[in-house]
Amino acid sequence: MERDDEATRCNRLNWDERAGIHGQDRYYDTAGFLAGGSSLREAELSLAGDVEGRKLLHLQCHTGLDTLSWARRGAEVTGLDFSPVAVRRARELAERAGLTAAFVEGDARRLPPELHGRFDVVVATYGVFTWIDDVAAWAASAAAALRPGGRLVVVDIHPLAQMIDRADPLVVDASYANTGPQHFRSETSYADPSTPLRHQETVQWSHSLGEIVSAVAGAGLAVEALEEYLSSDRDDREQVLQQGPDGRWRLPIWPHDLPVLFGLAAVKPA
Repeated sequence: MERDDEATRCNRLNWDERAGIHGQDRYYDTAGFLAGGSSLREAELSLAGDVEGRKLLHLQCHTGLDTLSWARRGAEVTGLDFSPVAVRRARELAERAGLTAAFVEGDARRLPPELHGRFDVVVATYGVFTWIDDVAAWAASAAAALRPGGRLVVVDIHPLAQMIDRADPLVVDASYANTGPQHFRSETSYADPSTPLRHQETVQWSHSLGEIVSAVAGAGLAVEALEEYLSSDRDDREQVLQQGPDGRWRLPIWPHDLPVLFGLAAVKPA
C-alpha cells in the first residue's frame, strides 16, 4: 500500500496549483456567482432539502463556490479542504461576495476535533471518493461532524463512469473497486485546458458503490436514499459523456445508458 503521506503530498501539490487557477474559467463561473448566481445542482439540492438556518459542513470544498452557494440558501456554512491555496481562495471569495463563512484547512479522513458534533448537514459533491484511500475513515469523519438527527448528502461520479477514460473507442483505465493506488498524469486541469500544470501527477483510488454505502452504514448512519442518475446537467467526464438533444449528458454503451452520477443521503440516529 502506498504511504499515505506521499500520496497526499503529491495530490496536494496538484490541487494547490489547480486552486490557484480555478475560478478564472467557464467551469467555475465566479463572475456569475458574484452577480448573484449559484453553483449548486439539482441532485444535491433535492437530497439536502431546506438548509435555511442549519449548520452545514462542506467536505473537500475546494475554492468555496458551492459552499458559499449553500450560504446563499440560508445555511451557516463551514468548508474544509486539504489545500491551503484552496482555503485562501475560498476566504477571498467569501469576502468579495459579502458572505459569512468559515474555511478550515484539514483532512476529510481525519476531521479536526473542533468540528465534531456541530453540524445539521454534511455535504460532499463531485470528485469526492477518487481522492480518498480509506472510505471508512472518511465516513467516520462525516458521521463525527453530525449532530444526532443530522444528514449526510453525497453526490459523486458513479464508479462505472469513473472507470472509463474514453467512450469512443471505449477505453477503461481504472478499476471498479479498490485495488490500491492508481497513478495518473494530466498536463492541464479539467477546468482550464489552456494552462499547463507543473505538478501533473496524482494518486487516486477506485471504490465500488457497495464499498461506499457499506462505509456509510458502518459509520453508524442510516441510509435513507441511494440514487443512480442516468443523465447529468453537466459534462462531468470529458470525452466520456455525450450530450443529447435535450442538453443533458449521458453515457451510452452498446447502446444502453450507464449511470453517470450517484446520490446518497444518510441520517445520524437521534
